[in-house]
Amino acid sequence: MLRAMDSAVAGLRAHQNKMDVVGHNIANVNTFGFKAQTYTFKEAMYQTSTGSTGGTATAAGGNAAQFGYGALMGTIGMDMTASTPTYVGGFNASISGDGFFLVKATKETINEGEDIKEKDMLLTRVGQFSLDSNGYVVDGDFNFVYGYAAKYENDQWTVDTTKLVPLRMPSDDYDGTPGSVKFEYGDEDVLISKGVNINSAGEITVKAEYEKNGEKQSAVLSLGKLAVATFQNPNGVTKAGGNYYTTNTSDNAGDGAVGVPGGPNPDLMTGYVEASNVDLAKEFADMITTHRGFQSNTKMITVSDEMLSDLVAMKR
Repeated sequence: MLRAMDSAVAGLRAHQNKMDVVGHNIANVNTFGFKAQTYTFKEAMYQTSTGSTGGTATAAGGNAAQFGYGALMGTIGMDMTASTPTYVGGFNASISGDGFFLVKATKETINEGEDIKEKDMLLTRVGQFSLDSNGYVVDGDFNFVYGYAAKYENDQWTVDTTKLVPLRMPSDDYDGTPGSVKFEYGDEDVLISKGVNINSAGEITVKAEYEKNGEKQSAVLSLGKLAVATFQNPNGVTKAGGNYYTTNTSDNAGDGAVGVPGGPNPDLMTGYVEASNVDLAKEFADMITTHRGFQSNTKMITVSDEMLSDLVAMKR
């Protein structure tokens, strides 16, 4: 009876843990970029009453007789399947497949060949971007967005893919006024941005107008291309809250590769943001079965208590 009560208590804990996971999934049904978690049970340790023995010419064999001690938490995994993109317009992008955008709270240059898993980068599937007052591309939490910067040389734009940097308006002299920048486009002029765009290849451009020789001119500036990081096992990254994931050299994500969208990497859907991949029908079904499992374990505790009460009553 005490063994049965111990098993029921273990079952209560295990089912409560699963309900916590189900509740977290349902709470994030409308969270952009959220990846649902899955929960599994496993059996608790066993007490062997009789071991398994093989038969001989003179004696029969027998199977093991064991008492179990309930259920425990098995695994909590992530479903990294890409979800439905939701159109929101503006300076936003969604990755059409596996991969993550790279962001960081600090500015750093990462040279070609360096392992991004050693750089404490944050990974995200949510591509909601904007320009800050210093001309940098930032995400919704004002982390710097990393990519490959563009340069204007010989009357054309080129992208330097040898180093990852925080993407910024192509200037070393930004006066702090939102949208204004000094840029060497022929002669050095003051440019005023009219809008930021991003295409499926991850290139970010700014439409700008400026005055030259007393006449209004227009130009399209390229800030560079967003970087997309992919991993051998994307389920091996660790959730860090706020739609972010982290990775390091000792986790199970495997080798990371960084490149621009397109080719071997997935393209971007511009103007879209990835929705949550929570399946409400599945979560509600899991909630019901988890609740019933919890109820059954509480009933087992009640029955075990009644049996112990009957045993104590025999003394009277």
